[in-house]
Amino acid sequence: MQILTFVGFTLVVAIISYLATKKTNENSSDGYFLGGRSLTAGVIAGSLLLTNLSTEQIVGLNGSAYESGLSVMVWETLAAIAMVVTAMFLLPRYLSGGLTTVPQFLSKRFDVTTKTLTSVLFLTGYVVVLLPVILYSGSIAISGMFNIPELLNLTHTQSIWVCVWGIGIIGSIYAIFGGLKAVAISDSINAIGLLVGGILIPIFGLIAIGDGSILDGLSILTTENPDKFKSMGGPTDPVPFYTIFTGMMLVQLFYWGTNQQIIQRALAAKDLKEGQKGLLLASFIKILGPIIVVLPGLIAFHLFNGSIENADDAYPMLVNKVLPPAWIGFFAAVLFGAILSSFNSVLNSSVTLFGLDVYKQHINKNADEKTVVKYGKTFGVILAIAAMFIAPLIANAGSLFAYLQEVNGIYSIPILTIIVVGYLTKRVPAIAAKIGLASGCLLYIISQFLMQPYFINKAVNSARASGINDNAALALVEADAYPHFLDIMAILFLLNVGIMLLIGKLKPRPEPYVLKYTRQVDITPWKYTKHAGIAICIIVIAVYIYFA
Repeated sequence: MQILTFVGFTLVVAIISYLATKKTNENSSDGYFLGGRSLTAGVIAGSLLLTNLSTEQIVGLNGSAYESGLSVMVWETLAAIAMVVTAMFLLPRYLSGGLTTVPQFLSKRFDVTTKTLTSVLFLTGYVVVLLPVILYSGSIAISGMFNIPELLNLTHTQSIWVCVWGIGIIGSIYAIFGGLKAVAISDSINAIGLLVGGILIPIFGLIAIGDGSILDGLSILTTENPDKFKSMGGPTDPVPFYTIFTGMMLVQLFYWGTNQQIIQRALAAKDLKEGQKGLLLASFIKILGPIIVVLPGLIAFHLFNGSIENADDAYPMLVNKVLPPAWIGFFAAVLFGAILSSFNSVLNSSVTLFGLDVYKQHINKNADEKTVVKYGKTFGVILAIAAMFIAPLIANAGSLFAYLQEVNGIYSIPILTIIVVGYLTKRVPAIAAKIGLASGCLLYIISQFLMQPYFINKAVNSARASGINDNAALALVEADAYPHFLDIMAILFLLNVGIMLLIGKLKPRPEPYVLKYTRQVDITPWKYTKHAGIAICIIVIAVYIYFA
């Protein structure tokens, strides 16, 4: 019955997506990459949320909450503010320039080489980090909910390989052959199911704790686990409180404002009003995020008495324990939709970046739009296969969510730096952007993958030599031995901005850059953008203060 429900719901979504996109001309760049620039606010909001809210969030962040408590909710709460900034500052500039990809702006502002380097950075990050994490976390969830090892008589590792390739192949069909509109339509349908199913998990979990009463369950959970409900993270937590004011906001601005995988939905808006409304609607709903991606981890900690060895297994185990059997097939289908959403969204963005910024620019300058789409799809197939081979290999990477955020810093902060400087200055030259990209990537790699292990190992060995063997004490030693990766991001951001501004002072552009309006869509802003943005920021601050 669970399998039938799963297959049935998945097929319904696929059929609706197919029927909704039949009339879109997907042989053109705008038709395939941007859904014909026709997306409305509701579709944009749904697609944004589901692209973000996938298993690396649901499994990974709940796993972090299981280990560290409520403090990890900052990944959700600050996202709403970042979306407000994107709606008010970045999106009007993107749509004025008629952009299909974020790197296209860099071509106009700096030069083609800067654009190509940025596109290659995005693509490298997607295939090495983001796509494999999405596939692996999704496989953990599906394998856990359907108990694939027992069902198919496989080992845990074999079941992960089977799920990775199953998800990868189906997701590739959506993204490569359906274009952005198919991705966005399926996202919107699954978003509704995921919000309903995602909220049901903590409800059923609290009912289980409170013997039938949600309020009793919440009271027991908070009373018996007070240490888990401290929203201000300590020095050994994944997100210490002070990092909110250092690198956390930079990570959020990169993700929601410059990451091609996300912003492509807003670039596909029929006009600026719809794009801004979509972003602001998504940001308001995002405030509810901790209910879905943090609270279940806390419930799992209570129900399993902290006995789960791998924290990323907490969410699938909780679903199996508290969800009525009749619901598991539906919820697995919705979660499967979320996995596909993130996977095919990243893949569609990769196809877009390669087709427009690499193939058309450097391989075949005279290619017509149909040829660009064709070779973009071919590249997408290669990228998907590579990600499917890499995904099972990250099983021992530690906390999925922490791993994803830290490794993303290699390319996220350098890209954010050159985009911010590009829009806020007029005479910083192209050479400054190239140096900013190179120095940002290189310094971050040296810091996090060479210097950090050295200093931490040295400090821990020294502590052990002096007789300290307590795990909690050693964790504090580790935290003090080297700055948090979010602090490193903030330091490198300021350093790179300084380098670029210095170069701009010493060797400025001959002519100041002027943003030109291409008139591809109407850029009249929504008249309530500022009011809604301020209201959302106030709500976020109030929620954080209340839980703090």
